[in-house]
Amino acid sequence: MPSLSIRNAHVYTPKAPAKPGQPLRAPHNDELTDLGLCDVVIDEGLISSIKPLKPTSKPRKPRENIPELDAKGLALLPGLVDCHTHACFAGSRLGEWDDKRKGVPYLDILKRGGGIMSTVRAVRDASQQTLTDLLLERLHTMLRCGSTTIEVKSGYGLSTEAELKMLRAIRDAADRFPGTVVPTALLAHAIDETQPGFVGRTTRETLPAVAAEFPGITVDAFCEKGAWSLEQCALYYERARALNLPARVHADQFNSLGMTPAAVRLGFKSVDHLEASTPEDLALLAQSTTMGVMLPICGLHLDNRYARGRKFLQAGGALCIASNFNPGSAPSPSLCEAIATSTRHLGLSPAEAIVASTHNPACLLGFKDRGRVEEGLRADLIILSDPDPRALAFQLGLPPIKHVITKGEVVK
Repeated sequence: MPSLSIRNAHVYTPKAPAKPGQPLRAPHNDELTDLGLCDVVIDEGLISSIKPLKPTSKPRKPRENIPELDAKGLALLPGLVDCHTHACFAGSRLGEWDDKRKGVPYLDILKRGGGIMSTVRAVRDASQQTLTDLLLERLHTMLRCGSTTIEVKSGYGLSTEAELKMLRAIRDAADRFPGTVVPTALLAHAIDETQPGFVGRTTRETLPAVAAEFPGITVDAFCEKGAWSLEQCALYYERARALNLPARVHADQFNSLGMTPAAVRLGFKSVDHLEASTPEDLALLAQSTTMGVMLPICGLHLDNRYARGRKFLQAGGALCIASNFNPGSAPSPSLCEAIATSTRHLGLSPAEAIVASTHNPACLLGFKDRGRVEEGLRADLIILSDPDPRALAFQLGLPPIKHVITKGEVVK
């Protein structure tokens, strides 16, 4: 693998945790370590050296036969880690967006066969190759927006055959993608009323089939009115636990149903959404090892409801933010947009938002080799179009990213 030398980069990184793989919590998540102007050398996809430049340093001679990239004093940060997306889908939901714009509640759209079920029908009709191609195109768009590690959920199949088709498409796209893709089996995304005994079939048939082909995959569910109830989720996660599958959950998006304290009690990896969480449940989550994932683009697009990020951080929570890229409630592939929105509506500082989209989600996804700029770590990096890292949270619209590097390869 070719090496790379990045010259004159202003390096900023989240602080190193007390233990490898440990997420950062207050107060350690509200300040980036400023390493100043540095030369960063990459060998075999890893950061081999970070050498600060002194004001009196003479220009360094280029290394022979080593590609060089002059950052010209711009900010260099770790590549973004998008830990919650639904980027594998087919079809369009522009029509229902127009209904939402006119004031029709999302749960009402779901009850009449729209929402998730509209995408389910499109995914079932699509071939595995079509899903792979569509996902790969979206992954490259997300990569250009700075996301070098991307979680992708299934969940628009809602049958054993269709869920396996989605997971295979995610695997196939991952094999052709220069960044990293992490699959999640969201088998309990909605209730398919056309299938008698759907919950039991998902629990008894789909979960074991997925576990057999994708051992150790993380499972997910949407606990919400009109989707999976707390009792149905309990059956689903009990079976997943017996199959040694780690768990995450969508909870408290529209209603607080008691899933968050259940997830804490059972040691889930994360609870995602949290817009409707009670103060007590949010504090309980903050004091646990279960991480909180907030998805501010949902509020921006759907209903102007946002999770209480500031409260969660003040209570000591380990926070991630993610794009939630999907065809209905968060039609944006840009984690930068989620970063910008979180500083305006969740109460996060730019540094907190950057930590919540780099180091912390890397920990959530089980990676100790990325999320910071540090010797020995994987060379997943972004170079902004500004010397100040706060530009990542300040700029709206076009992400302020000039270069994207994944495993030492410049891909933008």
